[in-house]
Amino acid sequence: MLIKIYPENPNYKQIERVIEILQKGGIIIYPTDSVYGMGCDIYNRKAVEKIAKLKGIKIEKAQFSIIYHSLSQLSEYTRPISNTVFKLMKKNLPGPFTFILNANNKVPDLFQSNKKTVGIRIPNNPILLEIIKEFGSPLLTTSVHDDDEILEYTTDPELIHEKYQDNVDLVIDGGFGQNTASTVVDCTGDEPTITRQGIGELLF
Repeated sequence: MLIKIYPENPNYKQIERVIEILQKGGIIIYPTDSVYGMGCDIYNRKAVEKIAKLKGIKIEKAQFSIIYHSLSQLSEYTRPISNTVFKLMKKNLPGPFTFILNANNKVPDLFQSNKKTVGIRIPNNPILLEIIKEFGSPLLTTSVHDDDEILEYTTDPELIHEKYQDNVDLVIDGGFGQNTASTVVDCTGDEPTITRQGIGELLF
């Protein structure tokens, strides 16, 4: 299923449809402030496993991130962070960044692994933020890659739907996406370090 949602004024009834799909363990594809993402209810084991299978990776080795609505949800899956890191995140989020933080003991249960870190996203996209706010809990997320070696990410939601319509429950058309991923900032060491420069320019 492909539905159009306008970022300027997300339609509440359409958001409700998305929430119903997530509540039933569905997998959705959505716009972010960088590339299109694929995600599901982080607490639904079957949905998480299905996404890992679609990506062709073992769940315990998956580098999935978690999308939050706000920084107030951080403590659900992360260990306490320093004031420096919190101020850095507050200055740059919502935005096209993935912050790598030390995970608390709830994360290994989700990924069936000894995972010690977790990627955190709060994208500056009103459609996605509204979905997470109404859903009431974070989403597991991963980027939608293109099979083309030159075009790493598909930007056209209709082409994404064409490719994934038999494997996901819903594709949200929120307009063309970017073809550059988020900037990854590792905050697990003494100093925050950019490990992948993406679309986001980090403000210190």
